[in-house]
Amino acid sequence: MLDKSHQTEFRTQFVREPASLRHHPALVLNADYRPLSYYPLSLWPWQEAIKAVFLDRVSIIAEYDEVVRSQRQAYRIPSVVVLKDYVKPQKRVAFTRFNLFLRDEFCCQYCGAKGELTFDHVVPRSRGGITSWENVVAACSPCNLRKANRSLRHCGMSLRRKPRRPTPEEMHAVGRRFPPNHLHESWMDFLYWDAELES
Repeated sequence: MLDKSHQTEFRTQFVREPASLRHHPALVLNADYRPLSYYPLSLWPWQEAIKAVFLDRVSIIAEYDEVVRSQRQAYRIPSVVVLKDYVKPQKRVAFTRFNLFLRDEFCCQYCGAKGELTFDHVVPRSRGGITSWENVVAACSPCNLRKANRSLRHCGMSLRRKPRRPTPEEMHAVGRRFPPNHLHESWMDFLYWDAELES
């Protein structure tokens, strides 16, 4: 079992700048063969995956066709790796911009638009509103400008649904509907094996 510092390290290592994940990222699975995270999807740059293999922290489950070479030998790039030690899932969903947008399914909670997203305090901070799951929603720029510093009643707007703190299970479910732009074929069995089958 990993200690807490290692758990945090594994949990945060895959939250990378998108540029490092453009070429041959590896899907990282927990020891139970489920992704460490669906939101965002637990991916490592190929360099991190190879490093973890050499440190004996992961096993390779699937590989890309592409090869990298050192002075001594060639290695196929891992596309799916599984941790050798189980990392306990987080019980609380971090209150981040990405997670807020994911909870609200990347659409404005006033009009349903999907572009130009920002976030809005339902009860404005100037009127005592706080920055919390229960008071912040995804909003498109036009709605945000229209609402401005007013209450919903004063601006004649309404919410599509009341904001609240999501559970990790809810975020996993939503996260599966918004996969990353790149999905390697070797990942599919591990992303959807526990989904409910359609009757």
